[in-house]
Amino acid sequence: MVGLPAPPASGATDPGTWAWPVAGPVIGAYDPPDSPFGSGHRGIDVAAAIGTIVVAPADGTVSFAGPVGGRRFVTIDHGDGLRSTVSFVEALQVRTGDVVTRGQSIASSGTGHTGSTIPHVHFGVRIGEIYQDPLVYLATPSATAFIRLAPWDEPAPSPFAA
Repeated sequence: MVGLPAPPASGATDPGTWAWPVAGPVIGAYDPPDSPFGSGHRGIDVAAAIGTIVVAPADGTVSFAGPVGGRRFVTIDHGDGLRSTVSFVEALQVRTGDVVTRGQSIASSGTGHTGSTIPHVHFGVRIGEIYQDPLVYLATPSATAFIRLAPWDEPAPSPFAA
């Protein structure tokens, strides 16, 4: 059944270790559908200014990079049926078949879901055809990364980089 959690595929990238595709707050939560074609939100939305660099969350091979319904998507195959997709991106920097590494730039962010007032990247994860909660796979940012003790004229490290 679509939306029910499935265990991570054996040999796939470990949950809790992936890089965030962009640094920003989650503005749209995962809401699994009750059926394959049911309503729901099959990923999370992460706020990001238009043009923000989007990175590969984990090592893999780009299985799709291009438009769907006039919007750009990048899907990465991480092995054993585990795939991630970033949606509503611009300026693709990868092509189908490219091998990517965790943290590698793959695109820049766009406007987000149609009608959204906050620019964002949609990030989804599937094992086979079963959608997963992407937060399970993403590394937890360190709370200390949000505390700023350095002078303001120096760039702060991203709390989402691992």
